[in-house]
Amino acid sequence: MTFDDDRPARPVRPAPVPQRRSPLAITAVVMGVLVLVGIAVANLWTEVAWYQQVGFTDVWRIQWIARIVLFLGAGLLAALVIWLNLWVAKRVRPARTGGRSQLDQMREQIAPLERLAMIALPAVIGLVTGLAVSSQWETVVAWMNHVEFGVEDPQFGQDVSFYVFTLPLLNLVVTLVLTLAVISTLIAGFVHLLYGGIAGTGRSYVASKGARIQLAVLGAIVMLSIAANYWLDRYGLLTKSGERFYGAAYTDVNAILPSRSILAGIAVIVALVFLVVIWRGDWRIPAIGIGLMVLSAVAIGGIYPAIVQRFQVAPNEQEFEAPFIQRNIDATRFAYGIDEVETTPYRATTEAEADALRSDADTTAQIRLLDPNIVSPAFQQLQQNKQYYNFADLLNVDRYEIDGELQDTVIAVRELNLDGLGTESRNWVNDHTVFTHGFGVVAAYGNRTTVDGQPSFFEGGIPSRGELGEYEPRIYFGRTLPDYSIVGAPAGTAPWELDFPDDDSATGQVNTTYTGDGGPSIGSMFAKLMYAIRLGEEQILFSDRVTPESQILYYRDPVERVSRVAPYLELDATTYPAVVDGRVVWVVDGYTTTDQFPYSAPISSDTLFARQSEVPVTGTVLNYVRNSVKATVDAYDGTVTLYAWDAEDPILQTWQNVFPTSLQPMSDISGDLMSHLRYPEDLFSIQRFQLTRYHVTDASSFYSGQDFWRSPADPTDDTRLQPPYYLTLQMPDQEEPSFSLTSNFIQGGDNPRNILTGYLAVNSETGSTEGQVDEDYGTLRLLELPRDTTIPGPGQVQNNFNSNADAQETLNLLRQGETDVVNGNLLTLPVGGGLLYVQPVYVQSKEGTRVPLLRKVFVSFGDQVGFADTLPEALDQVFGAGAGEGAAGSDPDDGVGAEPDPDTGEEQEPDPGTGTGGELDPAAEAALRDALDRANQAIQDGEAALAEGDFAAYGEAQERLQDAITDALEAEAILAGATPSGASGEGSSSPSATPSAAPSATAEASPEPEIVSP
Repeated sequence: MTFDDDRPARPVRPAPVPQRRSPLAITAVVMGVLVLVGIAVANLWTEVAWYQQVGFTDVWRIQWIARIVLFLGAGLLAALVIWLNLWVAKRVRPARTGGRSQLDQMREQIAPLERLAMIALPAVIGLVTGLAVSSQWETVVAWMNHVEFGVEDPQFGQDVSFYVFTLPLLNLVVTLVLTLAVISTLIAGFVHLLYGGIAGTGRSYVASKGARIQLAVLGAIVMLSIAANYWLDRYGLLTKSGERFYGAAYTDVNAILPSRSILAGIAVIVALVFLVVIWRGDWRIPAIGIGLMVLSAVAIGGIYPAIVQRFQVAPNEQEFEAPFIQRNIDATRFAYGIDEVETTPYRATTEAEADALRSDADTTAQIRLLDPNIVSPAFQQLQQNKQYYNFADLLNVDRYEIDGELQDTVIAVRELNLDGLGTESRNWVNDHTVFTHGFGVVAAYGNRTTVDGQPSFFEGGIPSRGELGEYEPRIYFGRTLPDYSIVGAPAGTAPWELDFPDDDSATGQVNTTYTGDGGPSIGSMFAKLMYAIRLGEEQILFSDRVTPESQILYYRDPVERVSRVAPYLELDATTYPAVVDGRVVWVVDGYTTTDQFPYSAPISSDTLFARQSEVPVTGTVLNYVRNSVKATVDAYDGTVTLYAWDAEDPILQTWQNVFPTSLQPMSDISGDLMSHLRYPEDLFSIQRFQLTRYHVTDASSFYSGQDFWRSPADPTDDTRLQPPYYLTLQMPDQEEPSFSLTSNFIQGGDNPRNILTGYLAVNSETGSTEGQVDEDYGTLRLLELPRDTTIPGPGQVQNNFNSNADAQETLNLLRQGETDVVNGNLLTLPVGGGLLYVQPVYVQSKEGTRVPLLRKVFVSFGDQVGFADTLPEALDQVFGAGAGEGAAGSDPDDGVGAEPDPDTGEEQEPDPGTGTGGELDPAAEAALRDALDRANQAIQDGEAALAEGDFAAYGEAQERLQDAITDALEAEAILAGATPSGASGEGSSSPSATPSAAPSATAEASPEPEIVSP
């Protein structure tokens, strides 16, 4: 070996000095990792603790095992595929032949990153793929446990389960394979370009043998995946949306479907052509194949179907499409459970006859005058008791047996509302250990009010008393409770949870200690630490109120609890309370749904509820639905029970195979609970939406669309659709009234007349037999009105009410001053051989304390309008004297509004605290009204004096106010059959003893509960 001494020596570069890593930086990274791990562990541990406590550990375990297995399986598969392609691409790269091109320099620069790329790139793609596939765990486990529907599609003869369970899984697999093949091809192509496996300039490139083989195999896999996708698309035609109907139409079946098969075959041929490249090395052959496939897709998949549609179908569309429209009609009616609607032509009369209501006396007696959408403020003012309690804005309608008769009932739970406390009272101790629960239910007759228009309560007060008997009144699980509460205390310790306010107590309240089993234990130091981390509350670690006996209650909303233990269900937007077997339970309706039922018309909640502001829009799309589960949540201990309501539903049976221990049979439903279950409102809304079109069962009539209907706008709020109403009524073919859910239909079209075309009612009476539902429950009855008879729709009836001169003269007087008039729900009932409209009218204050009081009732039959103080009087105006006998109302002469004594069961005198009515002293009643008027005037005068700074006038107004209150209390005492305890009204615990216009006068009569300092 020789050296050329003349060659200049290269400068010797000093070896880089390794930099010491900062201990502080290392510590920060370690601490950050520990914090993240701690948060993850805390969330995982507390989730498991909750599922164990509620008794649904299998639900958590099965879904997370499925998620983990899919994540690891798909993630490792994706990582392995990417790594293998990187390894192959590097291994078959051509050897370097000398020289240093610009590409060689770039290779040298990225050489240190090769090892990192070999690890990082597969890891990242594997992570993303694993997360994406694990999110589809329901698709995989449902397919593994699926049950057949026993119904075949009319095109391919496949059981519907293929579309609901198998097809989604096949699409998932094909998508995964195609995605990985495309990514692998791009990565392999880049690596070969980088390392010289593909070389060339301009339009001329040459691939090495190794690169050619790898890219040809990947190209073949891509084309085979495309072929599989074309083949599966054939089945997807059965759930596509057309211009007039849903599912595969004539052109789809006779042009597009064959083209999908041809294109799938072409893709397979192109895949084989790619493999030819391995031996021939000519990329022009697969390029030509891809070009032919694209051309075929345009010609066969696009142009040919368009020609068939334009020149063959369009001129004879009704005839060609009739068989496919019929498929759509039949599938949609079956998928939404409207295929057995009992349709009856109803030639409704518009002439009111004197004795027309005689045969419908039972229905008119049950007409619900109390509007659950309006009377919540009345519940608030009359039954709230304290500012930290509240009632829902929208109350619920149920039915209860009172004195041997079923009564439509407006019911609400007195829940906790911490926003009602002053800011000075809000602290961690109060929010999470003192104010822990609501108290009791409040129930009022749906078909009557007191003489002054207030709800007639048969259950209320604190402690609860009334007709519902003894029950556990404490509400630890509900809709407005704190995110979490810590309850329980050692034996012998003085209770600190506020139970209910009590004027007779020295502290103004009665305390309690939770004794149920409603939440995981938080007594150990480890449990405290886990929940402190999860909730970000250090007080949990240091508070003396977190004891070894403590439990933590969270996930307290009934809908949230059910959704966590039954993730496969869609839940009704409405949950309602019921007093059942001595407990308050929340009832939640669950649905099994799919959007893959062949030929069935889909519906989106965006469409259904876009104009119903009370209902949250979730964007759920479905074309099959069953109310398959009835769920209950105990308001005291949070127990969640799922009952298999529709055990024949194949989707529910599939999930029963997945979670075999989570559902209870219908036979376990007690008779008391059965009597309070009802037909769900969301399901009825979905069915009525589909019936606007699919009440038409003939393909030719459906094609013309001339008989399509629509749901009317709410006449009291035209920004939303008129909601369905629960009420007791008797349909023409029924032998007796039943608790039902009802709705109207009017003419369809872009500019429809508000003319009634149909009336829909579903029997919501489940019966009271243990484990057995009434045979008639769920029967949909549709009254189709004759097209040659004009029956006013809700909008037209509301217009008739609003334009009635005599009625509006009275209402305008009521609107004067500080009061406002509010129209209640416009009910429609098939009585008297026609259709009767009834609307209660409420009066309430415009500002301040708003207590809606029922003052008037509108009635309409045909073109005749009645307007009176009570329903019987309004019916008499329309049908003649005596027609309204026995109808709902508040007439004091017939004793309506009197309550049975909760202790003896005998009727008692009116109790202002519960809003009952009975025999009234006319003079006392007049004195009370006069006192209320004077009190209202005194308040207005006082406010005006304050605004002007006239304190002398303000003082005089306050004296007049006090005198009026005293007179009001004396008058009410006479009406109640008692002697007032004092001139100032002290000692009266009646919420209505204070005039509604002056709530502040006695609002502080009872002491506030103990407020614990932080």
